[in-house]
Amino acid sequence: VRRRAHDRGHRRWLWLSSTMNEPIRIRCRLRGDVAEVTVLMPHPMETGLRVGEAGTLVPAHHITDVAVTLAGRSVFAASMSFAVSRDPLIAFRVGGARAGECLRVTWRDSNGDTRADETVIG
Repeated sequence: VRRRAHDRGHRRWLWLSSTMNEPIRIRCRLRGDVAEVTVLMPHPMETGLRVGEAGTLVPAHHITDVAVTLAGRSVFAASMSFAVSRDPLIAFRVGGARAGECLRVTWRDSNGDTRADETVIG
């Protein structure tokens, strides 16, 4: 759920991201033996360069690693930095996919927190 908040410093409305407790949203479309995968990862992705309401820097908190497995084999891996926007969206294709296989997405962030969610290719 997104909520609206007023940013007093810039006199504009911002859409604040929901928490990272939300599940990773995974869409997987099978075309032949190629799966087209889209992944949305709810996360605040703080750079560590923004000044908060108290006038101090907001600590860095961002996803550092993403790993995707299909039926237990690694099919995608990425390293991220603080330069990625809030709630990152990634898309990729995987060859050799079959209906009924399990696609698992896992991320780790700069605080050591992890999240993993999975879906079955349909």
